[in-house]
Amino acid sequence: MYLTNEVKREIFKKHGGTEMNTGAAESQIALFTKRIDHLTGHLKVNKKDHGTEKALMSLVGKRKQLLNFLKEQHITRYRAIIQELGLRK
Repeated sequence: MYLTNEVKREIFKKHGGTEMNTGAAESQIALFTKRIDHLTGHLKVNKKDHGTEKALMSLVGKRKQLLNFLKEQHITRYRAIIQELGLRK
């Protein structure tokens, strides 16, 4: 499995402050980004996997909602996470 508990804890610790802070917007965005990168690589090999494509579009939508929330509420946190993850926006 590509996302083990250790990898998730590392993501939450880096972006959420502590490894127990799993609900922070930054940690959720980072986790979604990791999953999106993995699914994108999978779809490059398996072009006809429509279930995975639907899951990818769902994750992209969830990440966009969280980014919009951060942009409206905390612009400095939004700019920091965009820069840290290297997202285009």
